[in-house]
Amino acid sequence: MKIIYTDYAEDTIKDRKFSKEIIEDALKNPDEIVKGKRNRKIAHKIIKNKLLRVVFEENENAKTYIVITAYYAGPKRYMKNENQF
Repeated sequence: MKIIYTDYAEDTIKDRKFSKEIIEDALKNPDEIVKGKRNRKIAHKIIKNKLLRVVFEENENAKTYIVITAYYAGPKRYMKNENQF
């Protein structure tokens, strides 16, 4: 899958000092994927007891992920399967 970053995603990733490698790993190897708003999906990846949430859209025809934003959150708040951390 090709990964495209919106301008907003580029800004937030830079501001939050995330590497694109971490974002891409969360997309390619998520601990889980949940439904977001507006037909978006959210990839969850536990990193050092924090939950990385990557909000993205998937264009299956173009085989592309479009990253909207990414941020850390508390795992207990968002993980469906709390036994994963």
